[in-house]
Amino acid sequence: MREVFRLIVLFLLGFSATAQTIITSKPEKNLVPNGSFENYRKKANNLKQAVPWRPIGTIDYYHNPLSNDTTAQKGAYQGDCYIGFRFQKRYKEFAQVKLAEALHRGTVYEFSMQVKLAFWSNAILKSFGVLFTKGGYTKQGDAVKGNMIDTVCKKGGLFNKYRWFTIKGYYKADGGEKYITIGNFSPKIKKEMVRMNLLKVGFKESYYFVDDIKLVRSKEFEEKVDIEIVGPNYRDPNQDSALVVNKDIKVGDKVGLSNIFFDNGRYYLLPESYIELNKLVQYLLKNPTVEIQINGHSDSGGLKYKNQKMSELRAREVFEYLIKKGVQNKMYFKGFGSAQPVATNDTDEGRAKNRRVEFQIIKK
Repeated sequence: MREVFRLIVLFLLGFSATAQTIITSKPEKNLVPNGSFENYRKKANNLKQAVPWRPIGTIDYYHNPLSNDTTAQKGAYQGDCYIGFRFQKRYKEFAQVKLAEALHRGTVYEFSMQVKLAFWSNAILKSFGVLFTKGGYTKQGDAVKGNMIDTVCKKGGLFNKYRWFTIKGYYKADGGEKYITIGNFSPKIKKEMVRMNLLKVGFKESYYFVDDIKLVRSKEFEEKVDIEIVGPNYRDPNQDSALVVNKDIKVGDKVGLSNIFFDNGRYYLLPESYIELNKLVQYLLKNPTVEIQINGHSDSGGLKYKNQKMSELRAREVFEYLIKKGVQNKMYFKGFGSAQPVATNDTDEGRAKNRRVEFQIIKK
């Protein structure tokens, strides 16, 4: 049986967990897209707006601290957004997302997330964790223990006086896992819930806030491999795209994206666009504090409201591509239609220049 590293719950309480304490080095690229839930299509309570997350159940999506929350650490762990899971004796919820890239066989990954019990809960969970799958979680039979890292609290439960705490662990990949699912994977959730006040009987509910989910390659278990280059050291000339981000770029500056392709009258990105967009991905990964807005523009042909909608959809498509590639930066998107031309609309060449996508620096 392959080795699986169980979760570690990191906070100053005395409960017992099946865990292994390991000091880790600085994390690498986070493979969980939109791991802090800061990027969204629009403000709404539906987790589907936090691209590309998918709720299984009615996962709550919060953009601000709750008005009736009087605890010391109200609101998100970091930033503004976070999510909430509800557990009852015959009901539980999951949050699922496709990773920025598939996991590599034999590689050990470090997983972590921030968790906090909601102030109205009258019960706490014994276990809460993550499942790694190739095709996603759809039923209880998908919850294979060998592909899971999970807390197990034999005494008490997952509680830190309504404060955020870290759940953390290590996973050695089979290879090809593309999805993670967060939740409780016990076949009987009722047995996983511990009543906080034993003198009170009746309805039980555990509710947990979650934020800042990360999955990175673990350097602690990294194996050194000698790579032999066979044949010519080939480099794809197409990698030299037009995107150049000046180090002196300032807040408010706009950078045009060349070689972004859509079918005529459509907003879905064509694969030819990926080389240019991957350059932007690398820039944002290297500069995680930079905030940007993706701006979509059109020429003046056709109906004005349709141009506005198309430019917004194309900007959103670029926005979602960046998120799915693992960009964690705070981002926005906006369509301007034909309101901001950079050339004349009287010629084909001018109209082509006006049909463009650019990004604007909002914060450095």
